[in-house]
Amino acid sequence: MKDYYMVFLRIISIMPLTILFTIFVMGKRPIGEMPVFDFLIIITMGSVVGADIADPSIHHLPTAFAVIVLALFQNLVSRLTLKYRGFGRFISFEPTLIMENGRFIVKNIRDIKYSIDEILMMLREKDVFHFKEVKYAIIESNGKLSVLKKSEVKPLTPKDMAIAGEEEEIPSVVILEGRLDKKSIAKLNMTEDHVITMAKQQSYRISDIFLANYSPKTGLTISPYRGEEPPINIEH
Repeated sequence: MKDYYMVFLRIISIMPLTILFTIFVMGKRPIGEMPVFDFLIIITMGSVVGADIADPSIHHLPTAFAVIVLALFQNLVSRLTLKYRGFGRFISFEPTLIMENGRFIVKNIRDIKYSIDEILMMLREKDVFHFKEVKYAIIESNGKLSVLKKSEVKPLTPKDMAIAGEEEEIPSVVILEGRLDKKSIAKLNMTEDHVITMAKQQSYRISDIFLANYSPKTGLTISPYRGEEPPINIEH
């Protein structure tokens, strides 16, 4: 019973301190908006406190001291980050340009270790189902995607203009990383030769294509491995 009593006392003594300094570190930001360094501080603080609560043999005061030091260390780093931009770039991930003018920048996607499925999902979350609509797409330092659509993609809807609009279909991926997606092609009631012919009409071999979508309305939309334009400078 002594151990249980000690665990209870540790919880009610260390948790208010942890909550106070977690708010001190995070402010009003949700976890998903935190820079990598701040996230690591929170993880470390949680590990220290968890070990202290679960193991009565660990001395309690050093744990409280560790929580305070971690919070003060984060505050110091935050001040240095605000004062010295180079230092901030050193300890955090840089924004990475992954699309430009409707084309995927394959090297950058691989450098940040994202899969094409993750990128497509994030684009859909931004209401982008046709990648050719994208002027720039950037993975921010917190891992989220920012998208700037091309100017010709109008924000007005048929409802705004009091006209009837056509229902739009979600395009299917028919070529992925230089290979034909046979299941998607079969679902579209198309043949592989038809897809190969459409790619050749745009002067591409299948092995040259990183991603290609097909829809009856827009046809075959291709993003090749090569031919990306020089990335823009997106440093802070």
